[in-house]
Amino acid sequence: MTSDDLTREARPALKRPGVWGWMAFDFAAQPFFTVVLTFVFGPYFVSQLAPDPATGQAWWGLSAAIAGVLVAVGSPFLGAVADRAGPRKPWIGGFAAFKIAALCLLWFSAPGSSLFVATLFIVVATAAAEFSIVFNDAMIPRLLKNEEIGRISNIAWGLGYAGGIVFLIAALAFLAGSKDTGLTLLGLPPAFGLDPAAGEGARATAPLAALWYLVFILPMFFLTPDRPKGERVSAAMRQGLGDLAATFREIRTRRPLFQFLLARMIYQDGVNALIVLGGSFAAGMFGWTLIQSGLFGIILNVVAIPSCFVAGMLDRRFGSKAVVVMAILSLSIATIGIISTSPDATLFGLLGFDPPAEGRGVFASGAERSYIVFGLLIGLAFGPIQASSRSWMAKSVTPEEAGRYFGFYAFIGRATSFLAPAVVAGATQVAAGSFHPVTASRIGMASLIAFFVVGLVLVLRTRGPRETRQA
Repeated sequence: MTSDDLTREARPALKRPGVWGWMAFDFAAQPFFTVVLTFVFGPYFVSQLAPDPATGQAWWGLSAAIAGVLVAVGSPFLGAVADRAGPRKPWIGGFAAFKIAALCLLWFSAPGSSLFVATLFIVVATAAAEFSIVFNDAMIPRLLKNEEIGRISNIAWGLGYAGGIVFLIAALAFLAGSKDTGLTLLGLPPAFGLDPAAGEGARATAPLAALWYLVFILPMFFLTPDRPKGERVSAAMRQGLGDLAATFREIRTRRPLFQFLLARMIYQDGVNALIVLGGSFAAGMFGWTLIQSGLFGIILNVVAIPSCFVAGMLDRRFGSKAVVVMAILSLSIATIGIISTSPDATLFGLLGFDPPAEGRGVFASGAERSYIVFGLLIGLAFGPIQASSRSWMAKSVTPEEAGRYFGFYAFIGRATSFLAPAVVAGATQVAAGSFHPVTASRIGMASLIAFFVVGLVLVLRTRGPRETRQA
């Protein structure tokens, strides 16, 4: 069966093996973002690998900034080349090799080892992961009917979070031990004799995430149809620059689509920074252990899974724009809330808390619980805003141009992606000279609010994708 036959098939999308194969990619890819970047390895990088939280946050923000620049520069060209070369899967497989290798090498990032080397591996893994997403997303217009895109995109994102939470629970239950007790969340010694003092539980999540990715992208390779072979890669690369230049000229004539991409460039920058830095920010402020950071991740992902499924229905009924607007509002409120929280107060000191009594367990302080409440708003929004942005784009382009436009989509989402992490890292570093490291981190994170506010204003002034397709 060809992809064109699949698109014309009368069966509902969720009864097609090819659609499930495509959705398996999100299930395979998400543990890297959830466990490695956000809730386990990221907090370990900041709190154990680095000498202090401010230095760790600065280097972690730098890794996100560098990876963002690489993705911004490379994605449009690669998308244009792939449109001419035809199949998407060989590109996904090639970048998978880089991602898997970099994740395996992160095992050697022990406390006291080089921050530069660990940052390099994170940059390679992140860039390879993002490049793979460009080619996976470019399959959507040929695989799905226009009215199916929003729902399936959100379901796939929800399955991704399900994969992330399964992996995260397993890591906390069997791998990541507390530095204080030496035991995992289940009260067991870490598997394989992993040493919590050396961060081995956190480090082990990287190669295991590589194994997870290798196993669960296989359904996409076996079940999901690809485009037929086109030009030779060498010829496609020669023509790719011309196609890229043509896309830059053409996009300005498609005004609603251009306005959407401009808005997404800004709000997605804030989303990326919040996802990458949010877990490490909490770990630095409250001194959370690996287990506490992981529990926070579980809470957010438990909320995110049904949120994506609900957003899929809302996207189909009200359109992608409505879902994006609701998500930006939720993220804006959440960001204000988390930066208003200090180790002993929230709402910028209006609500203070007594120190927690000894032996009351995890998240014992009122400030930590307040942070979790604001974190729930992040969990409600960060899946739908990305899934419905993806569906907005897919509804706005044809299958023949999907590669170069999704490459441009990645570019426009990354063109300033270095800016938010760099601003957070820079503001944190500057503030660290005059303030306590925790206060410096809060000042750095406050810069994200501007990205959400500006993005929301631009989205409200842009027509939704249904009208865009007709423009």
